[in-house]
Amino acid sequence: MDKSLYIAEKPSVAREFAKALKEQMKSFNGYMESENAVVTWCVGHLVTMSYPDAYDEKLKRWSLQTLPFFPPGDEFKYEIIDGVKQQFQIVNGLLNREDVKRIYVCTDSGREGEYIYRLVEQEAHVEGKERRRVWIDSQTEEEILRGIREAKDLSEYDNLGASAYLRAKEDYLMGINFSRLLTLKYGDYIKNALSMEKNAVVSVGRVMTCVLGMVVDREREIRHFEKTPFYRVVASLDLSGSDFEGEWKAVEGSEYFNSPLLYKENGFKKEESAKELIEKLQPHDKMTVSKVEKKKEKKNPPLLYNLAELQNDCSRLFKISPDETLRIAQELYEKKLTTYPRTDARVLSTAVAKEIYKNIKGLCSYGIMAERAAYVLSSKSYINIAKTKYVNDKMITDHYAIIPTGQGLGALNSLHPTAAKVYELICGRFLSIFYPAAEYEKLSLVLQKEKESFFASFKVLVNPGYLTAVSYSFSKKKETEQSEGDSNGENGQEAKIDDSLRRQLALLKKGMEIPISQMTIKEGETSPPKRYNSGSLILAMENAGQLIEDEDLREQIKGSGIGTSATRAEILKKLVANGYLNLNKKTQIITPACLGEVIYEVVNCSIKSMLDPKLTASWEKGLTMVAQGDITSEEYMVKLKGFISRRTDYVKQTDNRGYLNQCMSYVRSNYTDIGRKSSGRSKAGAKEKG
Repeated sequence: MDKSLYIAEKPSVAREFAKALKEQMKSFNGYMESENAVVTWCVGHLVTMSYPDAYDEKLKRWSLQTLPFFPPGDEFKYEIIDGVKQQFQIVNGLLNREDVKRIYVCTDSGREGEYIYRLVEQEAHVEGKERRRVWIDSQTEEEILRGIREAKDLSEYDNLGASAYLRAKEDYLMGINFSRLLTLKYGDYIKNALSMEKNAVVSVGRVMTCVLGMVVDREREIRHFEKTPFYRVVASLDLSGSDFEGEWKAVEGSEYFNSPLLYKENGFKKEESAKELIEKLQPHDKMTVSKVEKKKEKKNPPLLYNLAELQNDCSRLFKISPDETLRIAQELYEKKLTTYPRTDARVLSTAVAKEIYKNIKGLCSYGIMAERAAYVLSSKSYINIAKTKYVNDKMITDHYAIIPTGQGLGALNSLHPTAAKVYELICGRFLSIFYPAAEYEKLSLVLQKEKESFFASFKVLVNPGYLTAVSYSFSKKKETEQSEGDSNGENGQEAKIDDSLRRQLALLKKGMEIPISQMTIKEGETSPPKRYNSGSLILAMENAGQLIEDEDLREQIKGSGIGTSATRAEILKKLVANGYLNLNKKTQIITPACLGEVIYEVVNCSIKSMLDPKLTASWEKGLTMVAQGDITSEEYMVKLKGFISRRTDYVKQTDNRGYLNQCMSYVRSNYTDIGRKSSGRSKAGAKEKG
C-alpha cells in the first residue's frame, strides 16, 4: 500500500502531526508508522557544509596564499553532522522507501526550515517522489490539518530554498575567508597587545561583525559626549490654592528671541542670564492668561507583536535576553498556546481575520484575560477588524503576527512564571486591538508677564480604552502605559494634575490673572545616548542599525534589517560567548569587551564595510529578492564573490599595524584586567555591572 511520509523538524512537532492525523501509529526507532502514513523528524540540522579541507587536505592549514577560498566550480560539499548520523540514516531510508510515494515537508515554515529539509533531501538523493510543502502558523490540530490539506508542491518554494542556500553560502564564504584572513594577518598582533597566551582568532561574520560595530560606535558616542549645562526659568503659580508650574520660552516677541545667550528656546547657557531675566520680571506678583487651548487626543492600540518587538518588551519588562524570549516563544508555540514565533510581521492576514473570533473565544477560559475576551465578543468589535491597520496581507511574508491561538490552555500550569508572563503579554497586546482608542484631554496655557511668555500643559486620561486590555498582573499602571507607547505627552512635558487643579483649570479664560508664588532657576544638562540593552539592540538590528522609537516609522522600513527574526538572538549570544560583548544579565545592558573593541579596530582598518549596517542590510535585502524571484542566485553569487575577492586582495597587500598601534593606547585606556584571564571589561560597562 502506498504511504505518505511526514517529515518534521523536531520530535515534538512530529508527535503533534501524528496526533492530528488520527492514525493508529506504532512507534519505531526515529519514526512512527500506521497503515497509511509514516511520521519522522530531523532533530534540527542533520546536514552541514564541509570545511575547506574536504576539498583539499592542504587547506586544513591556514595560509594567506590559499585565500580567497571558493569551492571549485561553485560546487559546495556537504556532510552529515556528527551526533545525528543515526537519525539521518533513518530519515534517508524512509525518504527512499518504495512504498513512500508522497512526502509532506513539515519543517518550520520559514527559510531555515526550508533549508533543513532540502539539505536532507539533497544528501539522501531522493528521486521520483511527489513532494508537498506544509505551511502552518500554529500547531493546533485545526491548523495542522489545514496545512496538510492546502499543501502546495514543493517546487513553489524553490526561490525560498535558493535564498536559504545562498544565505548559508554567504555566511560560510565570508566567515571562512575573512576570519582566516584577519587571524593570519593580525592574530599575533592582538595576542601581544592583550597579553594573550595564544594568537587571537578573529571571528568575522556578515551580521555578527556589523552588530559588534553598532555597540562599539554607541559606546564611543557615550565616551566622547560632553555634557552641556543649561538653565531654565520656571514660575510657580497659585490657582486658588492649587499649584502648577509655567516654563519660560523665548518665543517671538520676547526680549531674548533668537538671542545667542540661549540654549534652545527654553533655557540659557549661563545661570547669570537666567538670574537677569528673573530680575527683569520683578515684581513677581501675577501673570495674565493670553491663551487657553483645550483638545482631545486619541491613542490607538499598537500593532501586534512580531518577534523583535516581543524581545524588546521582554528585555525591558522581565530583564531576559532575546535568546531566552525566543526559547519561551517557541515553547508557547509548541504547546499550541501561540502562533509561529519567528515572524517579522505585526499584522494579521485577511484569512485569519475572518476566523479570529475563535481565538478570542478561547481566551474566555483564560482567567486573567477572560473578562476582556468576553467584552470583545459581546461588543463584536472583531467583526470589522479587517478594515483596520491591524490586517494587511501586503505586510506579511512568511507568517502573520504572534497571537494566542485560544487553545492549549491546559499547558498553562506547566509554564515557568516568566513564560506565563510572556503569554499574558501576547494575549493583552492581541485583545487590545479590539478595544477603542485611549482618550486624553489636553489643556495648554500661555501666560504673559510683560514681553515674556510662560507655558504650561496638562494631559488627563479620560477613557482608558485599550489600556484596560494591557493592564497586566505583573506591572504597575505606569509601566503598562509606557510599555504601550504612552510617554505622558510630547517630549514628556505634560504635567499630572489632581481633580482639584483640573476643576480650577477648566474655569480659566483669556485675560484672567494668576498669582505668582515664586520664580526659580532649574539647572539641567544634556544627556548622552543610551547604551543598548538586549531588546533595543534587536530592534536596531531589525531597523538596519537605527533605534527607531516611532512604531509607524519602524513599519515603513521593514525588509531592510540586519539578520532575520530567526537569527538575531543567536548572533547576540555568539558575540557574548566569543568575549566580544558584555551582557549584564540583571539589566540586559550591552557594552563592548576589550577584545571586541580591538577586533572592531582590526576590521575597521581592513574591511570597514563589514561594520556598516546599511551594507549588511543590503545583503539581507538581496536574499529577500532571491526568495521573491526578483534576481537569480547566479547574479547574487557573482556580487558576493567579487566583494570577497576585492576585500581579501586589499588586506593581503596592506599592513595596518602602525594604525593599530595608534588605536591601541586609546582602547586599552578604557578597560581594566587586560590579558589572558579576562577579555577586558569596559570601565563604563563595569559601572553598569556594579
